Amino acid sequence: MAASAATILEYFPEEEGYMCGYCKDTSSNYSNGMWAHTMTVQDYQDLIDRGWRRSGMYVYKPVMNRTCCPQYTIRCRILEFKLTKSSKKVLKKMTRFLSKGEGANESGEPMDSINEDTGIDHPSATCLSEVDIDLEKPLKIVSLEEMPNSTEVAENPQIDCAVDTRDQSQKHSSTEANASTGSFHCFKPGQGADPNKPPCRKAKDIRRERKLKKLLQKQQQTEMSNVPQNQEADGDAPDTLLLPHRSKRPNQPKSLEEFISASLSSDAVHHFEVKLVPVSFDDPGFTESFNQSATLYSKYQMAVHHDSDDECSVSEYSRFLCQSPLQAEYPPDGPESGYGSFHQQYWLDGKIIAVGVIDILPRCVSSVYLYYDPDYMFLSLGVYSAIREVAFTSELQKKVPDLRYYYMGFYIHSCPKMKYKGQYSPSELLCPETYEWIPIEKCRAKLDQSKYSRLNEDPDAEDENSLQNLSKVLILHKNTVMPYNVYRRRQKRVDNEAVIQQYANLVGQACAERMVLYRN
Repeated sequence: MAASAATILEYFPEEEGYMCGYCKDTSSNYSNGMWAHTMTVQDYQDLIDRGWRRSGMYVYKPVMNRTCCPQYTIRCRILEFKLTKSSKKVLKKMTRFLSKGEGANESGEPMDSINEDTGIDHPSATCLSEVDIDLEKPLKIVSLEEMPNSTEVAENPQIDCAVDTRDQSQKHSSTEANASTGSFHCFKPGQGADPNKPPCRKAKDIRRERKLKKLLQKQQQTEMSNVPQNQEADGDAPDTLLLPHRSKRPNQPKSLEEFISASLSSDAVHHFEVKLVPVSFDDPGFTESFNQSATLYSKYQMAVHHDSDDECSVSEYSRFLCQSPLQAEYPPDGPESGYGSFHQQYWLDGKIIAVGVIDILPRCVSSVYLYYDPDYMFLSLGVYSAIREVAFTSELQKKVPDLRYYYMGFYIHSCPKMKYKGQYSPSELLCPETYEWIPIEKCRAKLDQSKYSRLNEDPDAEDENSLQNLSKVLILHKNTVMPYNVYRRRQKRVDNEAVIQQYANLVGQACAERMVLYRN
């Protein structure tokens, strides 16, 4: 097995607290972490579905029942995404600015950056690993007789195809009343409506139906007047000529795609485009725009987060947002861009004004970070970029049906800067104990009472992917991959079994059998 074909990690258990970027306590934030030398997109997908999140090459998971500000993974179901009034306001503002140059003096929306939390709740750490692993060097594998079949990275990982069902029941008239109409023809006051008569309807609905009928009749007359004479004579005009295109219902709201396309007219005052470039110094688009992106990052960090020059240097930028453990993958049934880490660049009149760092995974687009030009803060680029990422996810889903979620990082109910993410509808929070997704509407009352909560209401629900067999956990020792039971037999003494068990519990049995944990 080549090292580059597997996920190779070092695990760092939580030992002491560090400063919280939200409540500003100096030592109340706790998390467990892993340094990812390399990682497959399927493994990372499964990890974020267990509450993990990456910051550069470092992958961390908050200790939810101990940390001061519990951070719940939040995602949005893009197939049912609904634009809010504030989101529409931002889209219209962008349209006015691009098409007419208006709105430059307006103020931006507060709390408008949906994916800033990576840089706040857990700063990108310097390389905690002192191990130099040659990713191109093939790894030795213990004899297959001693090794379970799960030692190799799954070629066809099981995708969670569970779709959230929606209640499709509708109101209907009572059947009991209809059953009794055979023997009653006279109804006294107080016994309800006469079931033999049509149900009452609102005047507004009646007017809407009449208006729609008039529109349809007018269209039919127009289509009939355009029918060629030979078809009129034959009387064999196809039915499709009457209604070739069904007209939209009056007052039907604009779709997200319509809002976005309205801002990209060819005669606009400003030229605007969004480019997707892979995070790779082998990609020409990435390397050609690197200096401009790094300069923009520094400008943003100093203006918005008040960082020093050293804190937002080119090397810090590269380590934080240009290094990713995710291996690029290009399966034939995947998106055209492939899977991996990307920069989504927003270009205005030939220069970059914002960059959204995203990961494209088998079931989602995960938002990592956003930085933008403070001179364009009036455009609410945080909100706008989030909406564009939702639209981008929707486009990917047309090619990859399982890719139907937009992950927004962490939701912190006690922090207004992160609490607003719940406004993107419909959203779900990850239960920190069962790792099941719960609609956010069912979570708010619990989180109002306590910062930490088991969100799943089913008291019998358990983590279905919890550690069941420690012996199958994969270990990398002296350039050899082996299951833990073999590693334990080869070692004269094992002092860190509790640490390995903690690691396997946090990543889950499936990942523990696929990923490789380095031990010296």
